Amino acid sequence: MSAKTHEPLWVFPEKNPSLFQAIIKEFNIHPVTAQILISRNFKTIQEIHEFLYAKLPNLLDPDLFPDMDKAVDRILLALSEHQPILVYGDNDVDGMTSAALLTDFLRTIGIKTYVDIPNRATLKKSLIGNALQIALDTHCKLMITVDCGITAARELEEVVQHGIDVIVTDHHEPTDRIPLCVATLNPKLINSTYPNRELTGVGVAFKLIHAVFSALLEQEKISPSKLDLKSYLDLVALGTIADMGSLRGENRILVRYGLKQLRKLRRVGLAQLFQVSDLKPNEVTPTDIASKIAPRLNSLGRIAEPIKGVELLLIKDEASAEKLARELDLFNLERQKIEKEMAEDIENTIYLHPEILKEKAIILSSPKWHPGIIAILSARIAKQYNRPTIIISIEQGIGKGSIRTIPEFPLLPILKKYSHLLINFGGHDYAAGLTIKEENIPEFRARFIQDAELTLKEQDVVSKLYLDAKMDFKELTFDFMESLHLLEPFGNENPPPLLYCDAIQIWPPKLIGKFHIKLFLEQGDRMLEGIGFGLASRREELRRKNIALRIAFTPHINMFLNKASIQLQIKDFQIID
Repeated sequence: MSAKTHEPLWVFPEKNPSLFQAIIKEFNIHPVTAQILISRNFKTIQEIHEFLYAKLPNLLDPDLFPDMDKAVDRILLALSEHQPILVYGDNDVDGMTSAALLTDFLRTIGIKTYVDIPNRATLKKSLIGNALQIALDTHCKLMITVDCGITAARELEEVVQHGIDVIVTDHHEPTDRIPLCVATLNPKLINSTYPNRELTGVGVAFKLIHAVFSALLEQEKISPSKLDLKSYLDLVALGTIADMGSLRGENRILVRYGLKQLRKLRRVGLAQLFQVSDLKPNEVTPTDIASKIAPRLNSLGRIAEPIKGVELLLIKDEASAEKLARELDLFNLERQKIEKEMAEDIENTIYLHPEILKEKAIILSSPKWHPGIIAILSARIAKQYNRPTIIISIEQGIGKGSIRTIPEFPLLPILKKYSHLLINFGGHDYAAGLTIKEENIPEFRARFIQDAELTLKEQDVVSKLYLDAKMDFKELTFDFMESLHLLEPFGNENPPPLLYCDAIQIWPPKLIGKFHIKLFLEQGDRMLEGIGFGLASRREELRRKNIALRIAFTPHINMFLNKASIQLQIKDFQIID
C-alpha cells in the first residue's frame, strides 16, 4: 500500500454551464476563476459575492451567541467592583492568541487580569491544571476559559464550589454535559443560534471583547478613541490559521483583515518572531504563518512552557522580546529534532509491519514518543496514508493520543461510543485528543479499527487530488495571477487553486536537493518550468525527452535576480500513452 500513497485518484471538476456564464457576466472575471468557484461548490451568485467582497461590517453580531449578555454583564460587574479576572487558555497557538487577546483587552479597559496556560506536555489528568489554585492565590472571583473548558465540566464544578464564577469560551465539540457556568460561549453548542460554527477559540474570544466594548460604548463608560478592535485582528488571524480554521465565511473576513494588521507588526514580540523566522512582514501569507510562526509558538506547548507564547504576544519591551523570540527559535529546533526521530521511528514501524496498511485505520503507541509531538505526526500520517490515525505516547501507564481523520470518518461519535475505555477525550470530528489507560489500548485499538473497516470503503482510503479547472499555458498571464488575489487568503477549506493540463516534457528533469525535481514543460510555443516538491522518487519515470504528460499544478510567481516569471508547482503527473 505505501508504494501507492503518491499516486492519488484525480477528481476532475464538475461543470455547470449556466452558472459558469452567469459568474463571468456578473463579476467580469477570468473563465478559469469562474470554474474554480464552481469547483469549490458555490451554488449562487449571492454566495460568490459574499465570498469575494465581504468586509468588516459584514461580521456577525456577537449578541447572536446565547449567553453573550450574561458574559458581558459579569465582566462589567468585575470592572465596576474592581475584581481581578483569571484568563485560562489552551496550550496551542489558538489558546495562546485567545489568552493574549482577552488579557490585553481586559487590562486596557482597566481590569486587573492574570493569565495561565497549562503545560500539557506533562501527563496531568486534570484539564484545568493549576488554574483553581492560581485563582484562589490571586483572589479572582471570575475565571474565563479560552479555547478550552467545554469538556471539563467536572473540574469547573470544583472551581465554582470555591465561589469563583466561570465563563467558558470555546469552539470544541461538547462531549457530555455542559459545565456549570455563568455563561458558555461556543458556536458548536446544540442550542447555539450563532450562524458560524467554524469560529476558532480566538474568534470566540474576539466576539466576547467586541460585545463588551459595544456595551461600554453604549453605556458611555469608554470613549471610542480609547481602543480600536481592529488592532486585535492580528491575533485572530494568527490563531485561526494555526488552528486550521476554515477560511470561508466570517473566518475569511477576520483573517483577511488580520493579515493587514499583522503586516503592520505593531506587537514587538511578533516583530521579533518574524525576524528569527526570516519573514518579510509586508509579504506574509497564511502559509508562512502555518509553516514558520505557528510551529515556533507551538513548540512551547509541545516541549516547554506555553505561557511564554502569551508573554511574547503581550510584551512591550524590545530587548526582552528579542531574547524570548530567540528562545522560541531554539525550542523549535529542539522540537524539530524530536519530531524527526519520532517520524523515522513511526515510518520504520510501518515499513517493518506492512500489515498495518492493510487496515483502514492506523493506531500506533509507544513509551518512547514525546506527548508534545504526537499531534504533528498524527496529522502527517493521516494525510500521507489517507486514513484515520491515532498516535499514542505512553508515560507511567497513561496514554495520551492525538487523532486525525478523513471526511468519511468523523471521530466524535466513535469516541463517545467507546468512552468507557477512555479517561477523557475532546476536540472536533476531524481532529481530537484522548487519554487512556495503557491496558485499555489493545481493546480500544481493535474496536476503532473494526468501526473503520465497517464504515470505510476501499476508495475512501485512496488519496484524492481535487482539481479545480483546466488551464492552458497561453492563459497563464501575470494578469491572471493578479486576479487570483480575489480568492485569497488561501488556507483550510480554501486552498490555492489546483489546475491541470497536458504538456510535453522536452528535457529530463533535474534533481533539486534530495527530494525535489525541476521539470521543463512545453505546450504550443510556450515553455514553463515546474517544481515537483517531494517527487524525486518518481524521476525514473521521466528519464527521456519528449514525454507527453498530464500535470496537476498550482501556478505561482517566482522572483529570481529581481526578474519575475510564472512557475508551476507540480502536485502530481500522469504519463499519457
